[in-house]
Amino acid sequence: MVGLIVARSKNNVIGKNGQIPWKIKGEQKQFKDLTTGNVVVMGRKSYEEIGHPLPNRTTIVVSKTKKYEGENLFTAGSVKEAIEMAGNRDIYIAGGYGLYKEAIPLVEKMYFTEVHLNVEDGDVFFPEFDENDFEISKGETLGDEIKYTRMVYSRK
Repeated sequence: MVGLIVARSKNNVIGKNGQIPWKIKGEQKQFKDLTTGNVVVMGRKSYEEIGHPLPNRTTIVVSKTKKYEGENLFTAGSVKEAIEMAGNRDIYIAGGYGLYKEAIPLVEKMYFTEVHLNVEDGDVFFPEFDENDFEISKGETLGDEIKYTRMVYSRK
């Protein structure tokens, strides 16, 4: 299964000044639950923001300018190459913008966390896509001070 996982604000922001523009207790639980034991594919900037391979999963960094190697850490030149490297394992594309844009036509599912915020001055947005290509199921709404809703888009 090739999936995509993202948290975005109501106004479609996924990044601001090189970082995720919110810190919400429990919001990243879905990411950990889905990706643990599987393959996470991310771009160079996303990887450098984290600064290390994610524990208990294989991390493939898509980069044309740097090479990353280590325990459970690999480099690919494109999303398609990363998918080929992963073989038959479940894959989650984890950002940023360029990878999401390249991956949307390839994914079977997209896991969204819709954060109930408008982020002013965001500088990275989730790419446009045709929602008609997907069946949308709305999950639970969680959060104390800042609410967020889980959504799954499954390709028709």
